[in-house]
Amino acid sequence: MTIHSQTQTEQTLRKLTRLAKSGQVSDSLARNIQKLLGVEINQLEMDMAASEKDLAEFEQQYHLPTADFFRQWQAGQTDDRMDYVEWASLAQMAENLRKRLEFLRGENQK
Repeated sequence: MTIHSQTQTEQTLRKLTRLAKSGQVSDSLARNIQKLLGVEINQLEMDMAASEKDLAEFEQQYHLPTADFFRQWQAGQTDDRMDYVEWASLAQMAENLRKRLEFLRGENQK
């Protein structure tokens, strides 16, 4: 399996965008693009569920919601124990996943 570079992926997407703008996308291509989008959304949802499970374990262990912990972390009000570093990293990762999901689902777009 060949893994495409970021540049190759961008070039391919630009080609598809030009094709779509010209009204030349076949039904087959349109279906496949939608399927790929669905696969990506499904994977992100699974990753998000796993992240939320891990975050819930930290919340239970420390009796603190992640949002409150993360505010304290960002304000420098916590120490640098390994659990906190992991929790903060996981919180950031979950937020990035959430944003990607919202974008791909078309939520919160102007």
